[in-house]
Amino acid sequence: MNGVIEALHIFDEHNALVLSHIYSSRPLSANHLLPLYLEHPVPRPNLIYLPHTNPPTLVFSLRHANLLLLLTTSSEVEPLLVLEFLHRVVDALEEFLGAPVLAHKIEANYHVVAQLLTEMCDAGTVNTTEPNALRDLVEVEGFMDKLLGNLNLPTKPTFANPSSPLHTISPTPALPWRRANVRHTSNELYADLVETLCVTLAPSGRPLAAFANGTIAFTSKVSGVPDIVMTLTGPGGSSSGSRSSTSSRFAGGSGLGGAGLVDLPVFHPCVRLAKWREQPGVLSFVPPDGRFTLAGYEVDLMPSGALESGGLGPAAPVKLPVTLEIKAGLGLTGADFEVRLQINRVFGPASAGGGSAAGLVSGFGSGPVGGSGPGGARAGTPAAPVLQDVSVSVPLPAGVRNLSEIRPTKGDATYNPGDRALEWVISNKELNQTGSGVFALRCTVVGQAREDEEDDEDADPTGFGFGDSYHYDETYQASTTTVKSTGRTTSTTAAAGLGDVGERDERKVAQNRMLMPGSASVSFAVKGWLASGIKVESIQLDQRKSRGLGEGVKPYKGVKYLTVSRGGVEIRC
Repeated sequence: MNGVIEALHIFDEHNALVLSHIYSSRPLSANHLLPLYLEHPVPRPNLIYLPHTNPPTLVFSLRHANLLLLLTTSSEVEPLLVLEFLHRVVDALEEFLGAPVLAHKIEANYHVVAQLLTEMCDAGTVNTTEPNALRDLVEVEGFMDKLLGNLNLPTKPTFANPSSPLHTISPTPALPWRRANVRHTSNELYADLVETLCVTLAPSGRPLAAFANGTIAFTSKVSGVPDIVMTLTGPGGSSSGSRSSTSSRFAGGSGLGGAGLVDLPVFHPCVRLAKWREQPGVLSFVPPDGRFTLAGYEVDLMPSGALESGGLGPAAPVKLPVTLEIKAGLGLTGADFEVRLQINRVFGPASAGGGSAAGLVSGFGSGPVGGSGPGGARAGTPAAPVLQDVSVSVPLPAGVRNLSEIRPTKGDATYNPGDRALEWVISNKELNQTGSGVFALRCTVVGQAREDEEDDEDADPTGFGFGDSYHYDETYQASTTTVKSTGRTTSTTAAAGLGDVGERDERKVAQNRMLMPGSASVSFAVKGWLASGIKVESIQLDQRKSRGLGEGVKPYKGVKYLTVSRGGVEIRC
């Protein structure tokens, strides 16, 4: 597949054309392409084939910051290459225009955007996509240029030299991802490890699937050409003792639970793959200037033995900062359900026998980041992790008309009938309060009105406890009938119809069972803790291989950890 990119179109949130850049051939116009794209039913995939156009066209799409990017080609092309190119275009626009990328920024800096798109794709072939290399190729008008742009300042006269070429070609840097002649007054190196959780739990709490998708974002502000070695360790301990200990935690097939700790690793082009293969967990690289994504990975958090038991017997749960539990069918008619959220403030160390990869020795709190944690440690560090931004989402079936009662012990709970989801948010201040760390939310569901209930004068049409009538027609004194035919006296009261009431309650319980939620998901963020237990042991600057650093340069180093769950932890009922 040697197809080329033909055109790139950018639309704003109102589907108005912001920019159209043609690379090759005669592609579909933006006005012709947009209606064909919008005709496709929602949700629209990132790749749509239009067979009825002339010629048949492939449409690649990406939505970012209320912008719609459409890329077209009429020949076979590698889909992942094109989708990655769209993401690189967004990254370049954020680098040069600032985040978030908005329509008015593109219109105000069209000369910069046009240069970027031309350098990133040459005649339909993907070319330069590294931000550092684009910095040397794209001319950006600075503040002084804008200030003196309209002034006719004298310049030095230039004399043509017959022996010199008319155009001077700028030398291509040896490292395409790093700018030449980098200079910084302060030398700093920062590593940010961010993991996103994707966990599915059974009603018993048994993990069905548990993964952590990690990203290592690195920031380099060092002059010259630095050569850096960063060492990662798993929950098994330090790897400085031997090479085999590091390999046992990162190499596939020999890690925890019979599988590698780091699965599916991806690296920036600056990383030396030979070094990683020789010593898994050791990243050797010459970084780009500024902030960039150094590596990505996936970690299986399933405890060893969770799947070996085959669903029989207890299994060790995945260690998470919160525990969620749902109880449905409560109350006399089974119309209530309760969601219980427990904050796990203390984590124990990971077991040596292949338990969950999530392990934390220090205390777990939820105080402010600027404060102090247990033992005087700074909050938000590995010694004192901080739990923040906790929220629970409970999707409800389509048959639920409303929630007549919403009773949270802490936080604010809201229900939007249009979205058919209950949102429960617990503020950071309430999380920080001392107590048991258990929060509960109880709700009462109201279903659709049935035909046999429409004639019931006690029926509630709104679901909020406001009936149409407020009268009471029953007698104050129960009637009594004496029967002497059998020689016994029998009292028959108005409560003889309790059997009908019980049958009606059973029918309501069966109806309300269909209105109970089937799952719930929790979102949170933990600063200073990673679910996989991976840590940065050291960041070293190799003085022998580095160039242009200067004598005695010791850059400042910093590492941060963050675990995020945007609805990624789900428990089923």
